[in-house]
Amino acid sequence: MRPTLRQIEYFVAVADHGAFGTAAEALAVSQPSLSKQLSTMEEELGVRLFERTSRRVALTPTGRAVLARARLILHEVRDFKAVARGAMGLFAGRLSIGVLPSVGAYFMPIANRRLHDLFPELRLFVQEGTTRQLLDLLKVGTVDAVIGSPTNEPDFDSAFLFEEALWVCAASDDPISRGDGPVTLADLANSPLLSLSAGFSMHDIVERLARAAGTYLSRDYQGGSLDAVRQMAVMGAGVAILPSLYALGEAVRDPGFKVRKLVHPEAVHPIALHWRRSSPTAAEFRRLAAELIVVKEEIRATRDARFR
Repeated sequence: MRPTLRQIEYFVAVADHGAFGTAAEALAVSQPSLSKQLSTMEEELGVRLFERTSRRVALTPTGRAVLARARLILHEVRDFKAVARGAMGLFAGRLSIGVLPSVGAYFMPIANRRLHDLFPELRLFVQEGTTRQLLDLLKVGTVDAVIGSPTNEPDFDSAFLFEEALWVCAASDDPISRGDGPVTLADLANSPLLSLSAGFSMHDIVERLARAAGTYLSRDYQGGSLDAVRQMAVMGAGVAILPSLYALGEAVRDPGFKVRKLVHPEAVHPIALHWRRSSPTAAEFRRLAAELIVVKEEIRATRDARFR
């Protein structure tokens, strides 16, 4: 017997979550049912796909070998359903989007509300990561689209969404915090700059700005938390360079958090929507991009005048 689509879906879910319990929860099925389906799949194939212990679940070499094919099968099935449903296929079921951390926390909650109002049947799933990590997931079908930095990779089509201005923050006794109005690169010349670690596009942008300012990008923090970057700056480790979604979202939430806009032609963080070039729902992805642009305009319109 051949594996069923349900069994393949369960197999990919367990591989992604590394545990039967969390995979079952994500799929809204019982753990015994999921375990039974996968045991049946292994028996029918005559191979072991998972190494099971009391503490973890890991793929066997055979499991790793077939995982990419399993993802592609599920991706093709989703595309088949989208074509069969017609023009609204993308918005009539589950849509998995990979996003940058600042986009996930400060953009997607508003986007989710708008998309749900427009497309009540849409179920949106969000996964955070670096653009590189997310594009790798997009390539194998783990996510359906990515909101991240621009790419020229031939496997993907893209639609530009918006540019985030960059803002700075520093310790309360730093001249940056005592001043008002925009900041120039000359104002940053005597301070190390703080940003996310290598792998994030923000790291590369800030590294270029540091060179242009005659300073350097601090290596004291290696991670993907903008909160951590901000706290290091507040404690005096340097000047944090932050994308506007995070910086202004936090400044609105916390009036005591002072940020100033960095004015320079390269002090921007471009954001685009990416999808697989082979997708039959390109028109729907462009519609999605248009709606996301509206969301960004709504966010911009609600900002205090001091942030414009």
